[in-house]
Amino acid sequence: MKITLKDGSVKEYAEKLSVLQIAADISEGLARAACAGKVNGKVVDLRDEVSEDCELEILTFKDDEGKKAYRHTASHIMAQAVKRLYPDTKLAIGPAIEDGFYYDFDRATPFSQEELGDIEKEMKKIIKENIKLERFTLPRAEAIKYMEERQEPYKVELIQDLPEDAVISFYSQGDFVDLCAGPHLMNTKNIKAFKLISSSGAYWRGDSNKAMLQRIYGTAFTKKEELEAYLAHLEDIKKRDHNKLGRELEFFTTSDVIGQGLPILLPKGARVIQLLQRFVEDEEQKRGWLLTKTPLMAKSDLYKISGHWDHYQDGMFVLGDEEK
Repeated sequence: MKITLKDGSVKEYAEKLSVLQIAADISEGLARAACAGKVNGKVVDLRDEVSEDCELEILTFKDDEGKKAYRHTASHIMAQAVKRLYPDTKLAIGPAIEDGFYYDFDRATPFSQEELGDIEKEMKKIIKENIKLERFTLPRAEAIKYMEERQEPYKVELIQDLPEDAVISFYSQGDFVDLCAGPHLMNTKNIKAFKLISSSGAYWRGDSNKAMLQRIYGTAFTKKEELEAYLAHLEDIKKRDHNKLGRELEFFTTSDVIGQGLPILLPKGARVIQLLQRFVEDEEQKRGWLLTKTPLMAKSDLYKISGHWDHYQDGMFVLGDEEK
């Protein structure tokens, strides 16, 4: 078979090989850095075998898809650490996201900062143990039974949403198993630098009518220096947070009576708004713009012409006997 690489060169092999084996044949350094592969434009696992002519790209942390595989592996390590420390915790989902990853867990109480520190310590142990990640598949019915036996109801629900004839993939790493399509790194030791950032509540599947889960956010990099630079960036963002600065400068405050997302402008904040309004009005006048103002209320005819009546009538305040 002929394998066309990203640079246009072609490698020929007499038998099928995994993506990782091909990466190793190209360069041992590339194999060490490999996070996933891309065969004919489709992202695949390093364990996937190539058996026919194709275009192949070896993805590293420098590639977006490679970052996702790397950080997704970190999320599995975090989930394994949580299950070791808090065995009764139920697993939900744990994807890679922009700049990091998260995992949702079902437990009675939120994670404290002290617990996040304990989870980090356990993750370091798991990484040091150099546990091999192994992929296996099961038919849908067997997959449901498997997760029922492991008492993971959220995983069971996810599998039940898949077609009857679906083949379900899992990844195991020592005593931990997770429902997952992948791709993943080969070993836990390949995660070099990580940090758990924060925790918060999150509804299962984003539905406020469903269970409130506990989400842990984290990030991971291949170099400690890159992680430290990212964490410094986060601290810089906090310093420039408008919510924090606005309160400190006494521009605004909030009240539970009005609603936390609705700011009350204090004298300083109101003065800034006043100055900005005057600036805009003066600038408009300099440019020759003419100001008009419509009444705050009008006959329904106006809103029927504008189209608001048909689209927004349910949210409009209607006075008197206006036609509905």
